[in-house]
Amino acid sequence: MLFLFSYLVPMQHKCSWCLGDPLYEAYHDQEWGVPLLDDQALFEFLTLETFQAGLSWLTILRKREHFRMAFDQFDYTKIAHYGPSKVQELLQNAGIVRNKMKIEAAIANAQAFIALQEGHGTFGRFIWTFVDFQAVQNHFTSQDQIPATTPLAEQISRTLKQKGFKFVGPTVIYALMQATGMVNDHETQCFRYQEIRQLKKRPLDLKR
Repeated sequence: MLFLFSYLVPMQHKCSWCLGDPLYEAYHDQEWGVPLLDDQALFEFLTLETFQAGLSWLTILRKREHFRMAFDQFDYTKIAHYGPSKVQELLQNAGIVRNKMKIEAAIANAQAFIALQEGHGTFGRFIWTFVDFQAVQNHFTSQDQIPATTPLAEQISRTLKQKGFKFVGPTVIYALMQATGMVNDHETQCFRYQEIRQLKKRPLDLKR
């Protein structure tokens, strides 16, 4: 007689907000909260977060590849030179969020991004100064404890607006901070919490 044995593999605990969708879980497992220093990648997240305003992040993730194609792989040096005809082309692109104000904000942000680089070397160096180049380690045990924004996000938001950035309210900025690892907002029981926490021991090249 053939006996089949099944072995139960304990499921990893994950943050509750990502559960139930493979794309969402993959993003949570691989990207969310990892310290991000590269300017090209930071501009991508900044742009996606501005388009996310008023929508769900899952909606944006599902359109991410369309955004990449539509916005020249988020090459801010190209986006900064988009003109009216490109805006109209983007407004006809059903693969992205067709919001004229947000599209125009992406162009303005690319221009402000480049101007900021000229004064600070890199956007990454600038943005990480707000946390002294060290990710903030929070200790939330459930999703309902995680704030939508913080005083620090409000400070960064004000500073970016002064530098010409658009659609960068405190909620957008805090979401950016979470996504790019400036804060560790994984639930403490989540398997990624300690993994991300360990990354804080890695020296950040930007400080040099």
